[in-house]
Amino acid sequence: MSSAEALAPELLVLVGPMGAGKTSVGRRVAKATGLRFVDTDKVIAREHGPIPEIFAEHGETQFRVWERAVVAEAVAGGGVISLGGGAVLDADTRSLLQTAPVVLLTVSAEAVAARIAGDARPLLHGEEGPVQRWSRIFAERRALYEEVADAHFDTSRVPMSRVAEQVVEWMRGRA
Repeated sequence: MSSAEALAPELLVLVGPMGAGKTSVGRRVAKATGLRFVDTDKVIAREHGPIPEIFAEHGETQFRVWERAVVAEAVAGGGVISLGGGAVLDADTRSLLQTAPVVLLTVSAEAVAARIAGDARPLLHGEEGPVQRWSRIFAERRALYEEVADAHFDTSRVPMSRVAEQVVEWMRGRA
């Protein structure tokens, strides 16, 4: 039995693109399993300020340094951990995720359009429209998400409550 299998009931990491439902599904999974829930972006914002301001004042590189540390601390503490969409860009974070059960949540560009409308996420700002930019970012990161994932669930046309139930079933099947 690998260390990830041994930890399955106490630890789950959710990865995926912006707007896939990692926080929404993560909260539901945590409630259903009695585990704590940690949204690493929220921890970073609590410790260092709003993410758009971090990007503007310190840059993405510094954000990723803080993110790597927060992810490592969250995984070590157990629970259901929702990672920011770009956390998989860091090789050390991807290496750490090899020790944890990881679920990839995905969403189609059509379904994500309403979810990211009016969003303040810094990576969605630019010359392209938000959905086009989201699609490009997802395409660039998809292989990294798949590299770390042990299971995959699409949230495009399924209620978040049902996706959470499916994830809990998957977790219990690993125990």
